[in-house]
Amino acid sequence: MFLQIHTLTAYPASLLNRDDAGLAKRIPFGNAIRLRVSSQCLKRHWREDLTQRLPEIPDGQRTRSFFTRTVLPKAVAAGVPEALAASLIEPLAKAVIDGGVKEGGDLNQPVLFGLREADYFVELLLQASREADPAKALAERLKTKEEKDNLKALSKSAAGLTAALFGRMVTSDLLARVDAPVHVAHAMTVHAANTEMDYFTVVDDLNRDDETGAAHANQTELGAGLYYGYVAVDVPLLVANLTGCEAKDWRGQDATLPRRVLEALVSSIVQQSPGAKKGSTAPYAWADLLLLEAGRAQPRTLANAFLDAVPWKDAKQDLRAVAMGRLADYLRRQDEMYGAPAGGSGGYRGLSTVLDPLPPGLPPKTPVPSNVAAALDAVWG
Repeated sequence: MFLQIHTLTAYPASLLNRDDAGLAKRIPFGNAIRLRVSSQCLKRHWREDLTQRLPEIPDGQRTRSFFTRTVLPKAVAAGVPEALAASLIEPLAKAVIDGGVKEGGDLNQPVLFGLREADYFVELLLQASREADPAKALAERLKTKEEKDNLKALSKSAAGLTAALFGRMVTSDLLARVDAPVHVAHAMTVHAANTEMDYFTVVDDLNRDDETGAAHANQTELGAGLYYGYVAVDVPLLVANLTGCEAKDWRGQDATLPRRVLEALVSSIVQQSPGAKKGSTAPYAWADLLLLEAGRAQPRTLANAFLDAVPWKDAKQDLRAVAMGRLADYLRRQDEMYGAPAGGSGGYRGLSTVLDPLPPGLPPKTPVPSNVAAALDAVWG
C-alpha cells in the first residue's frame, strides 16, 4: 500500500537550494533546464519541522561524535566514573561500528543513531563498570550471541523518527539497517529556469565624508518558479519501522502512531519551505495544489506532464492553472492506458487547491485536513 503526494508550489525571488559554487541548483529535463531543489535539502527541512510537530517521538542524531558527546555524558550522569567511561567509549564504538573509528571514539563519517540506542549503550557501560575488569567484561558481552540478539530486538524502531521515515544505511553487524519508506523526488520547476544575478553592496556606517564607495560588494543568483514535488510512501514499511513489526504484519498494528506521522509529514511537505538566504528573500510559500493518491499499485511520478516545459514568456494565463491542467490531462491519459484507480481495491485520489476552475479529470477539491484523513482512511480501510 502506497501513499503518493504531488504538490505544486510557487516561490518568488529566492535561492531555495544552491550548489558548491553558490548558484541555484539545476537539472536538464525534457526540452529545458529547470531549477531544482534536492531531495536531501527537502528532507532536512521536513525532519527539522517534524521533530517540532512530534516532540514525543524519539528521534536520532546524525553525527560522528555520538559516542563521545552523547553516550559518554549520559554514562557519566548515570553513575559511571568519568575516567572509566572515557576509557570504554572507544572499545564500545569499535565493537558497534565496523571500522572507521578514530582514537578516542569519534567516527570517520556521520552515522544516524537513535536516542534509544544511546540509552542502551549507557546501560552496557554501567553494567560493565561494576565488574572487576570493565573493559574485558564489555568486550566479552558484545561478542555474545545473546547481546547481538538484544541489539536486534531493539529493531528498527530504536533508530528514531528520522530513520523510520528516511532510512539508515549501516555496515555494522550490531546496528539495524533501516530501509527508507519515504521516497522523495528532487523538486523542479515545471518551466525553464529563469534567474538573474542580484548585485548588492554594503555601506560602512562609520565612513567619513571623504570615504566614498561600498565597503563590500557581491552578487548572488536568485530565481523564481513553480515547482512540482513528488513523494511516495511505502506504508507497510513505515509501520514496520515505527513499531518493529514485520512489514507483512502492518495491518495488525495500532494505526494511531503511523497516521499521526503521515499527517505531520504531509503538513510539512505542503507548508515547510526550504531556502538559503532566508533573511534577504523570505522564501516562505505553501503549496497551491496537493494531490493525494493511495493504492496498492506501483507508485509513479507525474513529472512527465511537464516534460515539455510550460512556456512562461508572454504567458496569457496563470502558470499554476496551466500546470494544473497539464497534471489533469496526464492523469486522464494514464487512466486511459492503465485504468483508473478503483475505490474498492483501496484506490483513492483527492485534491486540495486554491486554484479555480478545476479542469476535467481531477476530483472535487477539499481542505487539506479532510483530504489527508480520507487518504489515510483509504490506506487503512
